[in-house]
Amino acid sequence: MPKFAANLSLLFNELPFLDRFAAARSAGFDAVEFLFPYAFEPEQIEARLHRYDLELVLHNMPPGDWGAGDRGMACDPRRIGEFQDSVGLALEYALDLGVKQLHCMAGRTPPKVSQARAHATFVDNLRFAAGQLAPHGIRLLIEPINNRDMPGYFLTRSAQAAAIIAECAVDNLFLQYDVYHMQRMEGDLANTLRERMPIIRHIQIADVPGRHEPGSGEINYPFLLRLLDELGYEGWVGCEYIPGGDTVAGLGWRGVETARPATPIGAIADVG
Repeated sequence: MPKFAANLSLLFNELPFLDRFAAARSAGFDAVEFLFPYAFEPEQIEARLHRYDLELVLHNMPPGDWGAGDRGMACDPRRIGEFQDSVGLALEYALDLGVKQLHCMAGRTPPKVSQARAHATFVDNLRFAAGQLAPHGIRLLIEPINNRDMPGYFLTRSAQAAAIIAECAVDNLFLQYDVYHMQRMEGDLANTLRERMPIIRHIQIADVPGRHEPGSGEINYPFLLRLLDELGYEGWVGCEYIPGGDTVAGLGWRGVETARPATPIGAIADVG
């Protein structure tokens, strides 16, 4: 069975963010991930990781102004300087928190910017970011995201991501494969995982429809999780789904047993 990390941006949302680390440990997780740490001082998060003996396996680079609709800026030729500054901030947090993988959100293709120009900008920015992270042994990840939940997103398919990784030709750029997004965009999950496994360094899971727990929808997760073992996948699998009810009760899909109670949470959408 693969090893699972709790995504604290979606799981345990009945609790304040800094309390979710304890909840993850109580539920049996050894590792966590989340979208963005930047609303907190690194020391606040590091203290929770240390106290509850949790590994932080992933967080995203700054996305721009999330509230204003930004979903990354790496493909925007008008914001190259801002992007480069964001790499520095992400690196600062990564070093403080001991995380070895950062996800770079491509962003939405800006109005009046051609796909070719957005592509060239994305490649150049990825090369820059990878170069900044490489001396510290940190991987840079890119993730295709479905354009139904996130209209206009530049990077939407695994073949597109694989081609960009090859074009960048750097040693620390890899694919973050989100099963939910790829089921919505292209299906054929098993064959795609087999084909892309050499460049995959992180996997995230949720079911379709609804982005709820594995086993709640159409994806055959028992088969896919066995396949990951057969393929020799050694990375973490991030539980980036919206619990359909109690966070803890919903963990039954992976055989977690815990006496810790939970309360219902609200839905969260439009996240990468």
